[in-house]
Amino acid sequence: MNTYSNLPRQSATGSGQAVRDFFDRYYNARIEYPANEVDAVLQYFEKRGFERESAASVATVLMQQAKIDGVKIFRLLDTLEGLSEVQLSALVAEILNYNRTKSSTLGYRIQRNANPIEARNIAV
Repeated sequence: MNTYSNLPRQSATGSGQAVRDFFDRYYNARIEYPANEVDAVLQYFEKRGFERESAASVATVLMQQAKIDGVKIFRLLDTLEGLSEVQLSALVAEILNYNRTKSSTLGYRIQRNANPIEARNIAV
């Protein structure tokens, strides 16, 4: 006899459940950070003109890389202190590009102030 219900299915609790749980979490390694470090990094980038979502993205990448390299995040932020807004944006774009797939990169455009030779005194 089949019973139909709109309730969620009960998960199987067989011997394979532990294996399924392991592989479901295989690529989802947990990384934990102290709340004061997360707040400090977010505020650092928000103070420099980044929006909340952008600051969170950059903070996540920087904190992951700092943890991998074994560097304290506050020491890393101290090295960024002397950069102008343009230099900081360029550095953030480079850092994000290193942590993205190679088929998707961020870029920025630098305006050239020099006039090309062809633009000088052309008489018609």
